[in-house]
Amino acid sequence: MKALMKAVVARRRLAYLPRHAGGLHRLRRDVMASPITPTAAPEALSGSPPVSAEGLRVALYSGNYNSVRDGANKALNRLVGRLLERGAAVRVYSPVAPEPAFEPTGDLVAVPSVPIPMRNEYRISYGLSGPVRQDLIDFRPNLLHLAVPDYTAWRAQTLARTLGIPIVASLHTRFETYFEYYGLGFLRPLGERYLEMFYGRCDLVLTPNAALGYNVCRASGTRTSMWSRGVDGELFSPANRDLEWRRANGYADNEVVVAFFGRLVLEKGTEIFGRIVTELRRRGHRVVPLLIGDGPERERMAAALGEAVFTGHVEAAELARAIACADVVINPSVTEAFGNVNLEAMSAGLAVVGSDVPVTRAMIEPGVTGLVADPASATDFADAAESLIVDPELRARIGAAARREAARYDWDAILDGVIADYRALVAGQEVGNAC
Repeated sequence: MKALMKAVVARRRLAYLPRHAGGLHRLRRDVMASPITPTAAPEALSGSPPVSAEGLRVALYSGNYNSVRDGANKALNRLVGRLLERGAAVRVYSPVAPEPAFEPTGDLVAVPSVPIPMRNEYRISYGLSGPVRQDLIDFRPNLLHLAVPDYTAWRAQTLARTLGIPIVASLHTRFETYFEYYGLGFLRPLGERYLEMFYGRCDLVLTPNAALGYNVCRASGTRTSMWSRGVDGELFSPANRDLEWRRANGYADNEVVVAFFGRLVLEKGTEIFGRIVTELRRRGHRVVPLLIGDGPERERMAAALGEAVFTGHVEAAELARAIACADVVINPSVTEAFGNVNLEAMSAGLAVVGSDVPVTRAMIEPGVTGLVADPASATDFADAAESLIVDPELRARIGAAARREAARYDWDAILDGVIADYRALVAGQEVGNAC
């Protein structure tokens, strides 16, 4: 919070103003206000010639490049890998944890940082130190990509303007929604205003779907383009369903397994998930939830749920097997910017019940490739989940359609689209959509 306040005050001292200064709209309280509810995969680029990244020199700043293995980090590491594969030079700047979750892709420069209180797995940096700033200048980037809107990113924006290079930001989560989960709802308007200003200082904002792109563009006046996410359809597949694994965890072969998939943190909807399970049990269903993932809310969820199976943190084939062994995934989160959880579950042939917000509807067609429910209503979620529990034909039909839809999300094509946007920006061409 201190860094956020410092950045807001610092803006008043800067001569640089957003290119669309004057008339910045207030960031909407929720992307649920967006009139756009697309149900389409990203633009298909499959079959097109590979996009070259020769000549690109990309400086990428991330707030957490490899400290935690989450969807945002995996996407950023994939992007860097694709850039290097296509001939770009890339330098990554990020806080580094004492025990990172995985080896980073590409050259990583540690940015001075401290652990976030109560969430030590994450770190926050506090500006560009002299050595880091000089390293960035010496790298001679022709494009700056910012993956988190923190104070260090703000300072990097200012440096990029001095260097005369374009600035790209990518949106990975809805930071403005986090305040309520941690008793800081009164700070949300300040957070929204800061995000408006931050994105207004960029040349392009990459959002994972059109719904968020619309809202960011309206709020900041900055052009947006889509950077969706892909899925490995061979890894996340119904073929990985393992009855022996289910039996070993206490599930009968004909039992409908309801799963929560993702990090066990408040902002992922852990509290309402517990209420959904309670409601389903009240209606007479034997629900022993499968919790795929780990996090600081694990103990609280275990106490609230009673009988449940926790896998802990799992990866790769072990993760794919756990997902394929479920039957229904309930994802009540409203903080998602894309919903990797939904896509991976869909690829595994599962029926997903997600929050009824545009971000979810951008991927799920209600009643066809999944179901949606009122994010504030455990009863509404329970109604949707119950319809799948009692109707195996509906569950199978939606799961099959979800699998087909997920197959359209191709990583190579999606990443090549980002590279094409980079090239256009560096060439001084107009990129993305204006509002």
